[in-house]
Amino acid sequence: MIGGLVLQASAEEMTAAINETWILTVTFLIFFMHAGFAMLESGQVRSKNVANQLTKNMLTWAVGVTVFFVIGTGIEALASGGGFVEGTAAGGGNYVSWLYGAVFAMTAATIVSGAVAGRAKLRAYMTYTFLLAAIIYPVITAFTWAAGAYGAEAATTGLVARITGVLLGEQIGFADFAGGMIVHGMGGIAGLTAAAILGPRMDRYDGDGSVNVIPGHSMTFAVLGTLMLCFGWYGFNVGTAAAFATGGAGFGSLGQVAMTTTIAMAMGAVGSAAVSLVRSGKVDTLYTANGMLAGLAAITAIPNTTHWWGAFLVGILAGVQLPIVFDIVSERFGIDDVCAVFPVHGSAGVLGALLMPFVALPGAIPGGGLTLSAIVNGTVNLSAILNQFVAQVVGVVIIGGWTLTATAVVWFVLKAAGQARVSPEHERNGLDISEHGTNTYPEFGRGSSGPTATDGGYVEDEGIVRPDGGVANDGGIKMVMGFIRPDKLSDVKKGLAEVGAPSLTVTNVSGRGSQPAKTGQWRGEEYSVDLHQKVKVECIVADIPAEDVAEAIKEAGRTGEPGDGKVFILPVEGAYQIRTGESGQSAV
Repeated sequence: MIGGLVLQASAEEMTAAINETWILTVTFLIFFMHAGFAMLESGQVRSKNVANQLTKNMLTWAVGVTVFFVIGTGIEALASGGGFVEGTAAGGGNYVSWLYGAVFAMTAATIVSGAVAGRAKLRAYMTYTFLLAAIIYPVITAFTWAAGAYGAEAATTGLVARITGVLLGEQIGFADFAGGMIVHGMGGIAGLTAAAILGPRMDRYDGDGSVNVIPGHSMTFAVLGTLMLCFGWYGFNVGTAAAFATGGAGFGSLGQVAMTTTIAMAMGAVGSAAVSLVRSGKVDTLYTANGMLAGLAAITAIPNTTHWWGAFLVGILAGVQLPIVFDIVSERFGIDDVCAVFPVHGSAGVLGALLMPFVALPGAIPGGGLTLSAIVNGTVNLSAILNQFVAQVVGVVIIGGWTLTATAVVWFVLKAAGQARVSPEHERNGLDISEHGTNTYPEFGRGSSGPTATDGGYVEDEGIVRPDGGVANDGGIKMVMGFIRPDKLSDVKKGLAEVGAPSLTVTNVSGRGSQPAKTGQWRGEEYSVDLHQKVKVECIVADIPAEDVAEAIKEAGRTGEPGDGKVFILPVEGAYQIRTGESGQSAV
């Protein structure tokens, strides 16, 4: 028999079903942020460490979410007073709530991976991820979001709630709507702590303490990852508001949260870009991208309680502090925070939480909140604002203090055991090889995947490049070696095919000649580029005059600007063909 139709369900059942579907939808949206983190972080590391960063992002989710399922939710319940068995998702059965909490927890965990990139052992990072998902993060949620979730009696008997629940409960009322401090501030502080204990990457600092800029390998990845994170962030903020929140505007509504989230994101980019423009005369692309995220991290604690003008203020301040805090961290304290996780998530999350009472809507603070009429009439309740500010400070200190302490203990133990950092040789060669045995960008293809595609070169009907042979070049063999611009390779290959010398070897190289050095900029800092990227083309010829080949390379590779490269002709003393054993001209 067919079960009851949806139309026969009560209004309460419909509301519950829609809200649950809403929570699952935004949960999937938050999960998609891992793709953004993967691209953002891999774009900011060297090409030799990309696979390692991608692997860490995947394993953060895979390991962390299962640990949070089996252990983390139980620890949260135990610390809150709800009891381990009742709180464990594996036994409790409240799977929607567990999954929603899990994506928040895994966001906090993956933030740390960006701070320790390029030198942390995979096993060390995964050990920390395990402990964060099992204990560190659940303890934080125990005395914040979960406080009182298991009843008033539990809130006063829980292992952690008994100590901190009063401070962060209704008596004081620490406010963090969607994890500005609980998730992002916590992740940023954890990342900074781990990076400080681990030490900087090789060559990041000179002997005198001066900072060397180490650019990431792909600005494209970094920016696209940023935009993915911004998209997923709506799941964080707007998703935390219930589907049936009141109206489209006003305190706590979906419209209110969406508006403040969007404005703060935009102003974060503006603030960071403006600071980089003032400091260097140029708008730094990476700072602009990081500024968007800083604006989001700052507003995440308070999108439901903030005036529209408050969103402008919070966003611009988060963007402005980003380059300033990054410089303080890297230059004054010598901490190598590779992906700037502390200024993006940590200090921005703290800033947003502390600004809450100063940008709050009427009704957001008991007896307080700012309105234009109250300001004009001088009736602002300063006592209420001060009380809320104290609550925010208490919450930030407790969360930050616990995160710093627990993270420091874990990484100090790993370091003392010699398991925190890869060896200098592995770091120099790259973590892709040492930790995973792979190259993210293998040169010209490897293995049996087939020949590299030609882009204008000469190929015989059966796909075999025509070999040379004959008695030109005074009966000898010569090598024509050209150094050309990478973008001229296709033209050079066509030119060589036209003179009958399509056989060639191509290598990516970098070098220094008469081409002047250039300056680059990475996160607001300038660096000199005096080794320029070139492509080396080598042709071994016997029956084709070497001068004709050199002329073909010269003509096809010319742009008329400095840096076009050079061509050399060298004698070849001998040649041997491996397959047949032939030597001399016949081997060519």
